[in-house]
Amino acid sequence: MKVAVFGQFYQNTTSPIIERLFAFLKEHKIETVIEEKFSSILTENKLIQNNYPKFCTHKDLNKSFDMLISIGGDGTFLRAATLVRNSGIPILGINAGRLGFLATVQQNNIETFMQLVLEKKYTISKRTLLSLTCSPTVDSIKDLNFAMNEVTVSRKDTTSMITIETYLNGEYLNSYWADGLIISTPTGSTGYSMSCGGPILTPEVHSLVLTPIAPHNLNARPLVIPDNTTIKLKVTGREENYLVSLDSRTASIKNEAILTIKKTPYKINMVEIPEETFLKTLRNKLLWGEDKRN
Repeated sequence: MKVAVFGQFYQNTTSPIIERLFAFLKEHKIETVIEEKFSSILTENKLIQNNYPKFCTHKDLNKSFDMLISIGGDGTFLRAATLVRNSGIPILGINAGRLGFLATVQQNNIETFMQLVLEKKYTISKRTLLSLTCSPTVDSIKDLNFAMNEVTVSRKDTTSMITIETYLNGEYLNSYWADGLIISTPTGSTGYSMSCGGPILTPEVHSLVLTPIAPHNLNARPLVIPDNTTIKLKVTGREENYLVSLDSRTASIKNEAILTIKKTPYKINMVEIPEETFLKTLRNKLLWGEDKRN
């Protein structure tokens, strides 16, 4: 078995996770390749020896890898997706912070769940991605032009609202007068969209959600649409530019530019352990089924 390991940060609470994971990988003779910057962090903090092979970009991850292990929170998992891209390499998220929807393997379960991975006793949850194209072209989003959670347009350098002219498959839907608009995948429905009043979708649903951010036209409500819909947006406002976010990556776009958003032809393969399903995470994260009145 061959795995890639990726992380973004190191905190003291991460030490036991690193030690237990790498002990397991070494004990079971699993070929391990570490992302270069993360390897430097771990070596500097004397958690590993500097003798592991390294990878730098998505081009280094080929079909020889069985899995990518993401160590961190959901933000780290989303960053890991930009490394995997369309390679089909499954991603397993080990949680190094608060309970997440993507990084679901908890510290006290590392050995148990890694053994299940070794025995291939896991399922693959296929997660939809969104692609973004801009006319005229914007160089800063040309390469990483996809998102696993959401594509968001929002106001920039102003307190004034923006107007987001929205078309679905060429048909005019609405002009949202708001702070912004979120186009969310089922994966992203438990993130920014949910905090703005959007519905929660289970990962296997073939739908997207349009969620306005603080709309002035109060009859504008979140809308669920089929995920094969092509969405076109034209944004205007008092300032010359507005912001576009793809998960955590942002770019400044000039007014009147045309944004086209649609589902990518490929998906991200997320490793799901039987004991850590989406529904269990949902119950734990949102405290469903618990009586908090006392």
